[in-house]
Amino acid sequence: MTFVSFTAATGIVERVREFFRPKEVFFHDGKAMRRVALSTRTQVLAAACLALCATSGIAGAAGVAISAPAVSSTLTNYAEQSAAVSAMETRVASLQAEVATIRKDARTHAERLEKRQAFLASVLAGKGDAKTLATLLPSDAGTSPQSADIAAAFAPVAAKQSVIAGKLLAATENEYRMKAGVVAKLGINPQRLSLAMGGPYEPVPADYKAPTSEKTDAQFRALFNSWKRLDQLEQAMVAIPSAKPVATAISLTSGFGVRSDPFRGGAAMHSGVDIPGPVGTPIYATADGIIGRTGWVGGYGNLVEIDHGKGIQTRYGHLSAIRAVAGTRVKRGDLIGLMGSTGRSTGSHLHYEVRLDGRAVNPTPFLRTDGYLLAMERRAAGNVALGGPGKAE
Repeated sequence: MTFVSFTAATGIVERVREFFRPKEVFFHDGKAMRRVALSTRTQVLAAACLALCATSGIAGAAGVAISAPAVSSTLTNYAEQSAAVSAMETRVASLQAEVATIRKDARTHAERLEKRQAFLASVLAGKGDAKTLATLLPSDAGTSPQSADIAAAFAPVAAKQSVIAGKLLAATENEYRMKAGVVAKLGINPQRLSLAMGGPYEPVPADYKAPTSEKTDAQFRALFNSWKRLDQLEQAMVAIPSAKPVATAISLTSGFGVRSDPFRGGAAMHSGVDIPGPVGTPIYATADGIIGRTGWVGGYGNLVEIDHGKGIQTRYGHLSAIRAVAGTRVKRGDLIGLMGSTGRSTGSHLHYEVRLDGRAVNPTPFLRTDGYLLAMERRAAGNVALGGPGKAE
């Protein structure tokens, strides 16, 4: 232990007193000169306070220097946490996008099923038209993973719709075959009743991509095509002469084909059938069409000719009066004239013809009622009305 001698201590005290000897300080406060006396004690206390403040500052600086590693560690932890939060935000955004995709796919599948149902309802009701049904054709299902999962969720409903579509397709095909068979028995190729199509052949480009409207459900596309083919046939059948040209028919006085000419004798070709009746009996159009020739035409006498489209034509001869106007459209059952005996005729009757592509065919199959078929079996004998053109006119 070191001891400071009394003499040395006394010397230090004397030096402090010398350094901090009493002083007088003069200053002007803006109004008058002031004098302030600073005693040794006051100066020593002031110096001690300054020393204490300086010591505290040094200690604070040391504390900052000591805590720097802790601050560095805190900053590192903050950076790691920020990175984790950023990764989490990215994952959340990805999940939100995935949810949005799932919602979109679910909505697409629901709309597809609704279209399928509306399509089936229209076909079942028989009220749809080709344009409307085409807009209801459902698109093909997507192939993304999310779409596959959603399709699986809707699978029970889709399966039931597919069963109904399959049954409708079979029924439509059967009905088409039945009606096409009836048309074929009349001597008309059902293909001629289909919509006309053509054009030069051009191969499909290698880079061709089908538009969205073509990417339809294959099963429903097949049903639509089958329905459209049947619809075309049914619409065209209104042009097939199938109604009676007179309200009643008791007998046919002459059939189609070779017969004995009533005026010259000998074999002659009769291009229609003769249906007897009183003068003035109403004559009706046997199918929808447009009135062609009207007026006097050689051995036909007063004639009305109707163009039914698809190369089908009917002729009504020996009329006493014509009630049709050339170029106008008529419906099956419309009045077109009155029965008579004009032209090459031996009595009042209707000479009725059916022609395909300008060639006369037997009208009997087109007269589909039992009355006409019965009349063909019991032709009357004796004084009957006969007639018809003498040659192709």
